[in-house]
Amino acid sequence: MSSADTTRQPTPVSTFGTGLEPAELQNELVRKRYLKEEKVGEGTYAVVYVGKQIDTNIKIAIKKIKVGPADQAKNGIDLSAIREIKLLRELRHENIIHLLDVFSQKQNLNLVLEFLDCDLEMLIRDRSIIFSPGNVKAWMCMTLRGLLHCHDNFVLHRDLKPNNLLISPTGVLKLADFGLARYHADTGPSARMSNSVVTRWYRSPELLMGARWYGTGIDIWSVGCIFAELMLRVPYMASETDLGQLDVIFRALGTPTEDEWPDMRKLPAYETAMPRTTYPRQPLSGLFTAASTDALDLLSRMLTFDPRKRPTSRECLLHPYFVNAPRPTREDRLPRKGGGMERGGEVVRDLKRKADAKENLGGRDKIARKLVF
Repeated sequence: MSSADTTRQPTPVSTFGTGLEPAELQNELVRKRYLKEEKVGEGTYAVVYVGKQIDTNIKIAIKKIKVGPADQAKNGIDLSAIREIKLLRELRHENIIHLLDVFSQKQNLNLVLEFLDCDLEMLIRDRSIIFSPGNVKAWMCMTLRGLLHCHDNFVLHRDLKPNNLLISPTGVLKLADFGLARYHADTGPSARMSNSVVTRWYRSPELLMGARWYGTGIDIWSVGCIFAELMLRVPYMASETDLGQLDVIFRALGTPTEDEWPDMRKLPAYETAMPRTTYPRQPLSGLFTAASTDALDLLSRMLTFDPRKRPTSRECLLHPYFVNAPRPTREDRLPRKGGGMERGGEVVRDLKRKADAKENLGGRDKIARKLVF
């Protein structure tokens, strides 16, 4: 489904005899373009429906935003929802979900989104699907391309994880769920941001230690965790608590030294969050036994403790991993699974799952090591 097939540009409308203001009439015309059908999910601040565009019969998703608390809302609408709409309107890219329309109804705000029938987490969990090295490379490439567009426009996603990476019917991966995303500045008071972002398993060490000034490195860490999960077929570093998450990270990667991460001690929660046990550095090749040298090098760079030393999304895309064989699998030949929104994909079951929600921990006994990545 192309954006050209579904996106409508506002046209001047006559309000004569309607009793409505021009904006109200325009809103009513937009609302009548779509038919809301089955409710398929409910999250922290949204209810999601599958529906269709009436004149084309094309499937769409309608995300109805709930009214937020007065201290977190503007005119009754959650500020994160307003931010999501603004960002999605500006971030137009083939690897970012497409916002088709927005309309209000009573006290609710409705986002009309392209319908995507799968997410990456569904594919990872489906053991009937074998991932080839080219498959993993293709998904990583599309993720980083979408992220590069965000970062080039000074936007941090702040909640990258497999179930926020949606797969179109033609195999195109798209970044979704921009409810936690925001613009960022490199310096100054405006750079102070919340550290209660990113789902725990994909949250960087600086966030876990209370950082309020951060940049694109937090998204790169998340993509590194996703990269590891694509190769292992289970979450790489998973804990049920924030304090436990740091311990899991240090067990996996070793406790960082001050030489490796000079600013570590300056972080607000360093004294309380830092695990008391010192863990030795473990070579990634010991766990990722099927990974190529290029893959291991890229993974280690993305999971560097010092955020200033992590590569940018552009530098990741220029890494030898994406240049050397095998080539990324063509989009139309990538594994796909029907269902997604209709059969309970994460995108609609919980579009706005809180960043610190509990997860089901994966077992290391399920690690797949048969292919060279």
